[in-house]
Amino acid sequence: MKVKVSRKASFNAAHRLYRPDWSFEKNEAVFGKCNNPKFHGHNYELIVSVHGEIDPETGYVMDMKVLKDLIKAHVEDAFDHKNLNLDVPEFKDTNPTAENIAVAIWKRLRPHVNSASDLEIVLYETPRNFVTFSG
Repeated sequence: MKVKVSRKASFNAAHRLYRPDWSFEKNEAVFGKCNNPKFHGHNYELIVSVHGEIDPETGYVMDMKVLKDLIKAHVEDAFDHKNLNLDVPEFKDTNPTAENIAVAIWKRLRPHVNSASDLEIVLYETPRNFVTFSG
């Protein structure tokens, strides 16, 4: 029997959406206000879910304290109050869109979750705009 367990977290970060190989005008046309050269920020809300079998010994799919600590160490400590473009290695050459941030979070957490379980990331950039990535 598979069960999905989830943990919410949040972080605040700044970013700029742009491509250095495009002109300012093209970046402005594609990314609009998100192309602000002085960056802009979001209060990101994150839901990390693990979907797997219940361990008959513990009754857990995954110990939620362990999941909480993994999110803190690999996401919150790395992304919170950071400029994603400048401070987070994954975005040195990758545009920090919500889609790419969700993939980066998944890649950071995947090695630490039982390989028999599925991992899903839901990232809210605003209360109405969110993305989901599950590998």
